[in-house]
Amino acid sequence: MASTLDPQVQEYLHGLSEQGLPPLYRLPLAEARKTYRDLSVPDEPPEPVDSVTDRTIPGPDGEVPIRIYRPTTDGPRPAIAFFHGGGWMLGGIETHDALCRALTNAADCVVVAVDYRLAPEHRFPDGLEDCYAATQWLAANAEEIGATPGALAVAGDSAGATLALGVSLLARDRGGPSIDYQVLAYPPAEFSFETDSYEENAQGYFLTRKDMERFWNGYVRSELDGDHPYAAPLQADRLDGLPPTFLLTCGFDPLRDDGRALADRLDAAGVPTRHVQYDDMIHGFLTMLADPELDRAREAIDEIGDAVRSELG
Repeated sequence: MASTLDPQVQEYLHGLSEQGLPPLYRLPLAEARKTYRDLSVPDEPPEPVDSVTDRTIPGPDGEVPIRIYRPTTDGPRPAIAFFHGGGWMLGGIETHDALCRALTNAADCVVVAVDYRLAPEHRFPDGLEDCYAATQWLAANAEEIGATPGALAVAGDSAGATLALGVSLLARDRGGPSIDYQVLAYPPAEFSFETDSYEENAQGYFLTRKDMERFWNGYVRSELDGDHPYAAPLQADRLDGLPPTFLLTCGFDPLRDDGRALADRLDAAGVPTRHVQYDDMIHGFLTMLADPELDRAREAIDEIGDAVRSELG
């Protein structure tokens, strides 16, 4: 692990400290959601893409909102179902709009962001089933939205990465849809807080160990749910049969070792896995595209985009 943080990240964390912003785990849920949104939605004009369309699609328990981003290139493009982070309890389409726009351009794909139901109002597996239903819809309706049939990836950051992997597991176990690639950015992979990275990065680097304790306890109904492989993929007996994977971890992240262990398990299961660690970064850095705009965030998104282009064509 790098001995020092990236200077831009240091400046960002220093600014949060000067604001006296309390840790998210100390805030009431409504206030935590507002604070997360305020930190995530930039004031600057969004990065342009060809078009952005909001609509709803049928879900397992009502309509699921989605946002469709189309790149500027002509003709059908591969599709990515994207699931946002926020500890399964925070965030939504707006908090990850900048990231989805950047991913659309970097990967040259149609990106479909899914506004799944949040915990604790809707605990596991409600949000996961929304994500799976949206992925099924995307696979069945690719041509309708200008995407290439049969060229589909799932992607997510943080809790959204765990949802993406859960969707891939469901698709494997339920016989479809066919998923060609998955992008997992700093996923929580186990309902446990005993790793070295949880100890080393327990506080001071934006996401804290206590934040993750709150998120997990809000997401799962019981320890039995916390042992379910669709919620905590490191509990899965087998991870074979999953799509090729790009997995990103950060050096100064409580979840670093979750991601590293997951990369090892996927590789051992014969899943082609590219694990990239940004040693000098913190959890959540991919969404830091404005105020501040992190150079390393753009670098990582471009790296993800190149990997998706190479895999999906």
